[in-house]
Amino acid sequence: MTAIPESNHHAHCANEYDPLKRVILCQPNYMSIREMGNKPVSKTTKKGIDLEKAIQQHEQFVKTLKDNGVEVNLLPHHKKYPEQVYTRDIGFTLGQTIFVAKIASPKRRGEENILKQWLDDEEISYYVLAKDHIEGGDVLIDRENIFVGLSGRTHQQAINHLQSLLTQYKIKSIPFHERFLHLDCVLNIIARDVAILYPPALTKEDITFLSTMYRLIEVTDEEQRMLGTNVLNIGNNKIISLPENENVNNLLQRFGYQVIEVEFSEIVKAGGSFRCCTLPILR
Repeated sequence: MTAIPESNHHAHCANEYDPLKRVILCQPNYMSIREMGNKPVSKTTKKGIDLEKAIQQHEQFVKTLKDNGVEVNLLPHHKKYPEQVYTRDIGFTLGQTIFVAKIASPKRRGEENILKQWLDDEEISYYVLAKDHIEGGDVLIDRENIFVGLSGRTHQQAINHLQSLLTQYKIKSIPFHERFLHLDCVLNIIARDVAILYPPALTKEDITFLSTMYRLIEVTDEEQRMLGTNVLNIGNNKIISLPENENVNNLLQRFGYQVIEVEFSEIVKAGGSFRCCTLPILR
């Protein structure tokens, strides 16, 4: 694709919290522990991943989405892509455009071709960021504001290119501590005026800036290790979260959310949770 599609009735995302209508996932049949990045449960990762349990937990996640009116589309899974379950990384939907990312990790390159084939089969137009390293886990959308994490997977050059393509948006770079894989491991926007964050990962300047826009729910060190920020808002004041993150869930309930707890312990072992495992194409 050489031009951004002018109209795409199959895709639309304006933020991280409108009702989720259609999403892309991939079953974790061949998943393994990531070689780098956020590793939240170090005491248990030594035992490896129980694939049977991981598949069962993923199926329950899919069922939860469907029970809440979300159309779930599953990409074909392949043995050569052990991190394919994290579909958020291979693209992101912004406005009516699905952007297909260039994966920075060499062992993940090729996953984007599976996404493009699926989009072609569904006759859904998309735009390929062919020369830029940018992954969807670093992209947070909130109406005219786009926050993009500067990480080992997403570079400033890609952010500059995105801004040149999307002049109607305000794109802000968010640097964060290098030991975390993606921005959504330390920050998530769950409403027009509410965000979850892990303060030690961000600069004081960015925390101050975010506090002018959002009421901030802070997660502890232990909650970050269990990816407390990586919840999934499916709209209608419903948020899917890990049962282990009791404090986060209690705070979310105080903010008026219905927290749907789903077991995801095996998926989390490899460094990603509910937001990482979903690529929304229609909100």
